Amino acid sequence: MKVSNYLALLSLLLSSALLASEVNGIAREDALGYENNSSLGDYISKIKKDQFNYDYEKNEAESSKLRDSWIAPLNLQYSHSKSNPYTDEQTSQSAAIKMDQPIFQSGGIYYGIKYANASKKYSDYSVDVAKRKMIKDAISFLMQIKQSDLRIQRQKLQIKNSEISLEQKKEQYLNGQLDSGFLDNAIIERNIVIQNLYDIETAKERLISSFSTLSDLDYETVSIPHLELLNKEEFLKHNIILKMADSKIEQDEYNKNVTIAKYLPAVNLTAGYNWSKSENNKFSSSMSSFSEEKDYYDYGFRATMPININTFRDIESAKIDFLKSSLVKEDNKIQLDALFNQVMQNLDNLDKKKLLSMQNKDIYSKLLADTKSLYRAGYKTEYDVNLLDNSVKISELDSKIYEIDKQLELLTLYEMYVNN
Repeated sequence: MKVSNYLALLSLLLSSALLASEVNGIAREDALGYENNSSLGDYISKIKKDQFNYDYEKNEAESSKLRDSWIAPLNLQYSHSKSNPYTDEQTSQSAAIKMDQPIFQSGGIYYGIKYANASKKYSDYSVDVAKRKMIKDAISFLMQIKQSDLRIQRQKLQIKNSEISLEQKKEQYLNGQLDSGFLDNAIIERNIVIQNLYDIETAKERLISSFSTLSDLDYETVSIPHLELLNKEEFLKHNIILKMADSKIEQDEYNKNVTIAKYLPAVNLTAGYNWSKSENNKFSSSMSSFSEEKDYYDYGFRATMPININTFRDIESAKIDFLKSSLVKEDNKIQLDALFNQVMQNLDNLDKKKLLSMQNKDIYSKLLADTKSLYRAGYKTEYDVNLLDNSVKISELDSKIYEIDKQLELLTLYEMYVNN
């Protein structure tokens, strides 16, 4: 009893040490192939990265276009015509440069520029979210592939144990110690674990196919990242979903101000330069022809203020969008808080399962040592030794499988966690 308690305490200490390693960020690379110092973005292919880079570049172009939209274009005009209503052919030419530039829009120009910058930030976050989702999927596939390798090893050990059990049942049946029903059950159990192996292998191939569509890396040689445990404060502080919500609030606030300014007084500077030239002009067939060329300029200003029946409705709609975006952020906080708590609960359960597998290993190891002694004394068979040896290895693999399960849980948080 004291030995059992000692083993349980030792397993608990080992589990606590592993958890402390995660919390304190101790760099390590163990038998599972963990790698701490790699960038998560390196797990997606170059083609995928280039596509996201084009998205960022388009956001920049669209933002610049929107930011400078208050600058009115210069209108250039030129015309050239010929006619022959009389004997001589008449030629007319004209050219003009016109400008109608807003210089005051009751704050609309300022808020329009701010709105363009906020829109770019929101669009970039939208791309970030999609990129992080793809990175998360790629790493998740890779982790599951590594986990499948462990499950395959585990399943092969279970097959060995089922074959040992079948051999034992055969001997007992032939010695008249069991009826055929027990032998049939042993055969069925063996077939089931073999079929489960095939299922695991098939699932692994699907994961490999999915991973290859997202990454250029070789799944056989690349290491999976080791994700550290996050606290809730850090998770929410550097959360890309909340940052995106903040940018949406900022965008809607500036859009509200732009909408209000749209219905307030505006002043435009107007200016122009005009040139015209005509040759062989005459007003009747009896008159002599003459030519004329002239040019002139004009400038001034234009003040406007629209009176629209939908003014207050338009402004109210923009205000509602702003108020709603603030509520969306609060709702996101609630959902992210619940998600973090759920992940922490899942990690706690996985720690318990891992501890149980370590305790099982200790129990099987003790039984294996005793069984080997009894085997040497002639009281146990080689079947008993092999069965327990496989059980020890299965417990070891269970511990590693649960460790990857923990990493998959943390990956759910890291999908939204960006600390630049």
